[in-house]
Amino acid sequence: MRRTLKTLRELALTVVIALAVFLGAQAWQTRDTPERWQHDGLLSWVQPDGTRGSGTWHDLRAQTGIAPDAPLALHVWATWCSICRAEEGTITDLSRDHPVVTLATRSGDAATVQAYLRQRGLPWVAVLDPDGRIAAQHGWRAVPVFSVLAPDGTLRHTTVGYTTGWGMRLRLWWAGRV
Repeated sequence: MRRTLKTLRELALTVVIALAVFLGAQAWQTRDTPERWQHDGLLSWVQPDGTRGSGTWHDLRAQTGIAPDAPLALHVWATWCSICRAEEGTITDLSRDHPVVTLATRSGDAATVQAYLRQRGLPWVAVLDPDGRIAAQHGWRAVPVFSVLAPDGTLRHTTVGYTTGWGMRLRLWWAGRV
């Protein structure tokens, strides 16, 4: 009995330490993320059918049918990122139930991103960030990034690194409650 209690205490301590390290790393990686979306210029994007567009977030929402009052999942990724590839199925599944817009950072021009999406069979709307400028404006030095973009431009629940599907859905649910 004593041995079982000791093992449980050690396990609980290990979980608490691991959680503290994880939360500390997330806080460090998102320390420069602003409270609100920072890019006021025009965006360029590609849609799953190959249609290209440019304009503001409002224009993007209108062209893709995303309600102006809906929070949307923002997934920042790159073609060269192996962790991003591991999340592809999760993002695609999420996009079936929630509005999702992705940001292809440091991944090339529209033709390159469009070819990548087609090759991988990804039905994503991808905002283009060929030089990484948009990601840098938000303090994102690594990919993938997951954030909830509220209709008022507030960025909520930002994480850097692999995020589980349940974690993404929980963040979207929570953002809709606040």
